[in-house]
Amino acid sequence: MPIYAYKCSACGFAQDEMLKVSDAPLTVCPSCGKDAYAKQLTAAGFALKGTGWYATDFKGGSSKPAETKTDAPSHACGTGACPACN
Repeated sequence: MPIYAYKCSACGFAQDEMLKVSDAPLTVCPSCGKDAYAKQLTAAGFALKGTGWYATDFKGGSSKPAETKTDAPSHACGTGACPACN
């Protein structure tokens, strides 16, 4: 969801607003109630919501690399008598 910077030209109140791209621009200032609330020209910002790579891959947890399968035998009898242990 995009984050837009808004500022009221009447009272100077400024706030970031998270709106859908399809939402109409805000015009009424939440502080003074006047119809002078306008979007400011700023660098693009956005918030990632829901599930996805950003919520699962880099959120805490261990930094241990993933285990890989090897071609080692699935059992080891320890006696050295079977072909899998040699």
